[in-house]
Amino acid sequence: MTTVNWIALILLIVGGLNWLLVGAFNFDLVAALFGEMSVLSRAVYILVGIAAIYALIVSPRLATPAARL
Repeated sequence: MTTVNWIALILLIVGGLNWLLVGAFNFDLVAALFGEMSVLSRAVYILVGIAAIYALIVSPRLATPAARL
């Protein structure tokens, strides 16, 4: 995996865990760490969204055994 793929994977995991906390406990970890809709928390949300779009684009290539990322 390339560095960009690893970064996207880490951001998707962070985003997924944050949504788990929001759904299960009504606790937004990103907002707790960086402030409610602060510049930093918005940046994290934007980066997680970009990582999700990137994963949508790259994931079909992961399904083929000969794919090299």
